[in-house]
Amino acid sequence: MRRPALLLVLPLLLAAGCASNGTDPSASSGADPSGVPSGRSHRAEEFDRRATEVAKAWQPGPDWRTRYVPLEGPTMLTGDPHFTPDTEAAFRAGWYREQVAIPPTRVGDDIRFPDGRLTLPLVSAAEAYRQLDQGDPLPCPGRPKRPGLPTPGGPTVEPGPDGWASSTTQTACLSLTVTGVTFGAVPVQTSRGEAQVPAWLFTIKELATPVARLAVASTAVTPVPEPTAPTRPLPDGLVAAQDLAALDGARLTVRLGVGACDSGITPLVWERPDVVVVGGSITPATGLCPAVLKLEPVTVTLAAPLGARPVLDVFTGAPLSMAPR
Repeated sequence: MRRPALLLVLPLLLAAGCASNGTDPSASSGADPSGVPSGRSHRAEEFDRRATEVAKAWQPGPDWRTRYVPLEGPTMLTGDPHFTPDTEAAFRAGWYREQVAIPPTRVGDDIRFPDGRLTLPLVSAAEAYRQLDQGDPLPCPGRPKRPGLPTPGGPTVEPGPDGWASSTTQTACLSLTVTGVTFGAVPVQTSRGEAQVPAWLFTIKELATPVARLAVASTAVTPVPEPTAPTRPLPDGLVAAQDLAALDGARLTVRLGVGACDSGITPLVWERPDVVVVGGSITPATGLCPAVLKLEPVTVTLAAPLGARPVLDVFTGAPLSMAPR
């Protein structure tokens, strides 16, 4: 029931990507005719050229500014849950059991954007719970039914890097226990900036904070538009951003896709008043190295607060979504 490590076993060809500091090249008095400032490294110049193409190709259509286009998943935490390995595994897998009645009553409310409100159909708490609950824990042979209890006759594990261990030290497989449900709103990153979105808040016995399930009906959610990426491959030494880990005014924390042995990870960012493009540069590893993609968080500071500007990946041209929380 341990949480899997943040390593995605993928060919490095699929990994190109990252994020960092910079500004709109066209605003620099030292720019050459291609719009790239003079005096920058070769990789930074390549990044600026590609970012310019990505920004020019971003044409999302009117729904991006008028509809509900969420950049986060429908299930999220409302604070620090104080996870244990088992409760985190249960949350990631969607294992729940209810000890209270989940009401079927529907309620109404608006999504509140920085630039206005939008009324959309919502689901009941019962429907939200059905979407939240993804089944029961997998069988855990030889493990106790409750945390802290030994398994009678449990086998002794051979010594590992931490010395001898017994199966009695393992925790139990479990479902998260729903003990209450209320209606409220939670902040969600959307195409129109951070919105207050109606949600059902489920109180969980094993967690220190409620689990929120967004109440907007799936039929009312507008999908993120398909991007138009440059046709040529990403230049050597540049990598792509995978998602956004945190937003705080003008500070962005993005997770970059880098090789397990890459070094010199340098975030890069290019911005205009209407769009931000992120990526990064690396020094590729030489010699033998595991072919895995590692997610490397980096923080960049923009010239102005992000606001409702999309953050685009320099590799795919796609708007970045928030990492699960």
